[in-house]
Amino acid sequence: MSKLKLALPKGSLEQSTLELLRKAGWKVRAEARSYYPPIDDEEIACIMLRPQEMPRYIEMGKLDAGICGKDWVIENDADVQVVVDLVYGKHQLTPVRWVLAVPNKSAIQTVKDLQGCTIATELVNTTKKYLARNGVQADVEFSHGATEVKPPELADAIVDVTESGSSLKANNLRIVDTVCESVTQLVANKAAWAEGWKREKLENIGMLMQGAIRAQEMVGPKMNVPGHCREAVMARLEALSSPTVSPLAQEGWIAVEVVIAESKVRKLVPALRRIGATGIIEYPLNKIIP
Repeated sequence: MSKLKLALPKGSLEQSTLELLRKAGWKVRAEARSYYPPIDDEEIACIMLRPQEMPRYIEMGKLDAGICGKDWVIENDADVQVVVDLVYGKHQLTPVRWVLAVPNKSAIQTVKDLQGCTIATELVNTTKKYLARNGVQADVEFSHGATEVKPPELADAIVDVTESGSSLKANNLRIVDTVCESVTQLVANKAAWAEGWKREKLENIGMLMQGAIRAQEMVGPKMNVPGHCREAVMARLEALSSPTVSPLAQEGWIAVEVVIAESKVRKLVPALRRIGATGIIEYPLNKIIP
């Protein structure tokens, strides 16, 4: 049987990706020393790879598809097919930024001040293009990790990835500029994308993973509502979403179900209970497909 050769990210995105796939409907059993984890889908063969090198193997056709950052697609100048953007990271459901950062006490205030300086980064090619766009000549050195500790002794500045900026602040660094933004992507080899069944398979994976992302911060409250409370409950819920209403066996009662942001539940549920709703339950969601 022909299989879809799918690369999954090894490293910071690993656990969040495996959990997202689980919610999307695929169980991958990743083990510490195995780079070929089994998956409960006979049409897929998985390999764990660093996202930094994944795009070039996909472009070459050694892999059919993979999940990696847009930043590494750009860094490798990889000619691949973007199946779908998957906006999630190690900790947050937001894009990440590659930023130019310097020590708090540095005299560098803008990118123009980097003329003749040394910059440490993993994102070498993208950083060089960024400097060229700004007419700046500087020495860009590849950083093998722990980039935040390089300034000021080993480098004048760094270009590093951040979600919240907390790690930079902890290392007494300040952000000068944003070099680029990135999101996680499902990308495919263009020849594989042209194969009917592989394309459909990848579209299905992308659809279900996006559905799992949408559901991550949502919940489904459900409750029983007596007839005399219906208008008050519905007025409260319709401001948030479009509830589903169905009659109960007990005459004059209805069941009401809604999907809302989990952050709203702590205020909503007590208010609904005071209005007259009873039997309130809240269930987690795996996927939301619009």
